Amino acid sequence: MHTTHDIDVTELPRLAEELLTGGHRLALVAAHLDETGPRVVYLFAAGPPDTRTELHVRLDPDRPEIPTLAHLSFPAGRFEREMRDLYGIVPLDHPLPRRLVRHFHWPRGWYPMLPDAGPPPAFGEQEGPYPFLEVEGDGVYEIPVGPVHAGLIEPGHFRFSVVGETILKLKARLWFVHKGVEKLFQGRSPAAGLPLAERVSGDTAVGHALAYCLAVEEATGTEVPDGAQRARALLLELERIHNHVADLGMLCNDVGHGILNAHAQRVREQLLRLNKEVTGHRLLRGGVVPGGAALRALPDPARLKAIREDIEEIADLALGHSTVRDRFTGTAVLRTAAAREIGCLGYVARASGITGDARVAHPFTPYGTRLDVPVHDSGDVLARFLVRAEEITTSFALMEEFAGSLAAPGAMLAAQPSPGAGPGTGVGLVEGWRGTIATRVELAPDATLARVKPVDPSFFNWPALPLALADTIVPDFPLTNKSFNLSYAGNDL
Repeated sequence: MHTTHDIDVTELPRLAEELLTGGHRLALVAAHLDETGPRVVYLFAAGPPDTRTELHVRLDPDRPEIPTLAHLSFPAGRFEREMRDLYGIVPLDHPLPRRLVRHFHWPRGWYPMLPDAGPPPAFGEQEGPYPFLEVEGDGVYEIPVGPVHAGLIEPGHFRFSVVGETILKLKARLWFVHKGVEKLFQGRSPAAGLPLAERVSGDTAVGHALAYCLAVEEATGTEVPDGAQRARALLLELERIHNHVADLGMLCNDVGHGILNAHAQRVREQLLRLNKEVTGHRLLRGGVVPGGAALRALPDPARLKAIREDIEEIADLALGHSTVRDRFTGTAVLRTAAAREIGCLGYVARASGITGDARVAHPFTPYGTRLDVPVHDSGDVLARFLVRAEEITTSFALMEEFAGSLAAPGAMLAAQPSPGAGPGTGVGLVEGWRGTIATRVELAPDATLARVKPVDPSFFNWPALPLALADTIVPDFPLTNKSFNLSYAGNDL
């Protein structure tokens, strides 16, 4: 069920509180610029049954202000700061009004999503350095890490306040890779928007492409064939497996067990080659398309069985090794209450006792009885390892079921909808490998993309990393960071 309500700005806090206390979560906030002025869309989601509720608030174009919801929802406060940085819409009485997306060398008063923003002005230091909270006391010192890192990791700056080896406070400073993705969508055809959606976060091509396509299909009134939906579900699990097995290996590597990492990456390479056979691309690009799916081949069941047994052996060896298990256990604990307040998603949330999964709450195809969502409640690195390992087992079972129900590979596409058949707006909610992805689409009268707002689960999960690292030790940072494995690019659009 998808409902939309146009409300007065004064009604927003009350209605938002009713939805939040009634079991909904805030999945997305998107600013729009209509001919009459700014409009802000709040998407609340709950399920099962699959329920999406939108609140649309129209603002005074001369004074684009909106009451903050930060006191009701931690994610709301971050969405509001993002919106202020990109659109200039002011969240009144926000408890943390400083910049989030735009670094302090971005000029004051320049909002890049406004239609009259023009090219970016020259950068400067108009507001001074970033106001990191300084921790003082005997023996306290700071360790700055990044934003430039060794290897291929994306840029992020981490400021540690430390006594001895104990971390008193960690501040993560992100948004070094802002690409203007939301602006790049505007004016494209839905088909031309697909390559951009696949690249929101490169390791989540299927998840973001599927959320985008589901939103476009709702907006256009497109009915996707059942077989195509099952093919999409199969690709989603293939993506989950190759990312999870890489993480299992790298977590072992971070505690000194390099041989297990080598075997995990060997298995991932087998999966990447399988991906290319199935879709023509090692990261599964091109498999999900507007209106359906396109598969070049179906995975061989015997081959999948051999890969599954290989992964299970790697996980068993890791968990049976006393050094590995001891280093994972009790490290960087994220408590259930904290994960819930922050709004965590995916394996981060499920490792802290929160059961949410879009395959259950917002299914786009029937999953049957083979969908077993693993949940652990210790909230440590071990729990995040176990959730991944158990999700891999579930993914293989789901792939076996979906592949068995597909008669043959090929393109499975819906019939072209008649012009104006859909409502012109749509939402896609998908359980990507990191967690629930939300994408909202609005079409212009000429059927091009007027507004696309994707939200990666990393946007919700990044604030939990510093919290989990409090009172740990500095050498735990690489291990903890990998156990969260959040996307920089997906966070910073």
